[in-house]
Amino acid sequence: MYTSFAEVYDELMTGVDYPAWAGFYAEMMRRWGIPSGARVCECACGTGGLTIPLQAMGYQVTGLDISQEMLFIASQKARAAGSRAIFIRQDMRSLQLHRSVDAILATCDGVNYLTHERDLAAFFASAFAALRPGGGLFFDVSTPYKLEHTLGSRTLCEDTPHITYMWDNRWHAKTRTVDLNLCIFVREADGRYRRMDESQRQRGWTMDELSEALHAAGFETPAFYGNSRLTFPRSTEERWHVAAVRRKEENDESAV
Repeated sequence: MYTSFAEVYDELMTGVDYPAWAGFYAEMMRRWGIPSGARVCECACGTGGLTIPLQAMGYQVTGLDISQEMLFIASQKARAAGSRAIFIRQDMRSLQLHRSVDAILATCDGVNYLTHERDLAAFFASAFAALRPGGGLFFDVSTPYKLEHTLGSRTLCEDTPHITYMWDNRWHAKTRTVDLNLCIFVREADGRYRRMDESQRQRGWTMDELSEALHAAGFETPAFYGNSRLTFPRSTEERWHVAAVRRKEENDESAV
């Protein structure tokens, strides 16, 4: 996943306002007692679209991703921006951090790519272990509604001067998963096109499933928010933001 696709990812995501998205996460973390300057680990960070603006806001951010290609681009972008963000190749299901952090983030559908219960449980358990008492896990997911009704079994196409792509989706109601098959043609300097193919799968987790898995990992009752709003989601919401806190231990004076 995200190998050759990494080189065109940012161009395909030009419509995403990453600074605003980072600002929303900063607001959400503040609501849960995580101040600017806190130590943050961002899982599935991709090309650093959120990592770099969060670092610029004053957070001490380490970005993790399983794709070496995505991390290479993220490192180049950070260097160009003068950012001190650190990038490490690591699987979010088995976090191994040198010290506890104040917050763990998983943004832009990272949790949707965990399509089995065991993978979801592994991520939540490793996130819980990596957080200091009182620290928080913050993530967003595309909702089952979005995967079924917006992506669904549809074929999407776009043609730009540099990239042409066809995006064929197949929705599976029984498992609430959608298979995403992308065929991308990149226009080279000599006018010829180079083809790349990418296949992905996402799962639409329900609120109950996410809540139960978070409780099983040891987190307190999670809060669900709508897309870029700190209010409870509407029934047709396409993205949920979730906050869950590791309970402060008794007599723990270090917890915020």
